[in-house]
Amino acid sequence: MSAVSNSVFAELRFWLMVLLSTGLPIGVYTVLLVKRAISPRNVLLLGLALIAVAGLDVYFLQSLALLAKDTPSLSDDWVFTSQVSVALYLLPAMFGGVGVNVISHVLVRHLAEAERRFAQEHPESRS
Repeated sequence: MSAVSNSVFAELRFWLMVLLSTGLPIGVYTVLLVKRAISPRNVLLLGLALIAVAGLDVYFLQSLALLAKDTPSLSDDWVFTSQVSVALYLLPAMFGGVGVNVISHVLVRHLAEAERRFAQEHPESRS
């Protein structure tokens, strides 16, 4: 039999979400800014990591909202089940958006280089 916590803020899930939501993106951004040279494969992996963080954040926010309904704390209800909760989804939306842009950048550069190589290898097919 599991006891319901008095507050979502006392749950380990909440603190894991906070650590994941701040630590991993800060680490990704730090790697992207500090490295002088980085392979497209690593940039792609970092972009995928940002999208994964966004997905996990949404999962955690949904599970915490369900948990908040069962706690006696009114602050939980105010944060996770009211209109204020929409603001909590801005962070995962930003991470997901940046991740998609990073992946798009890698793919567009790869396609441009592939088109350039094709044009060099097949000069007769230029239109």
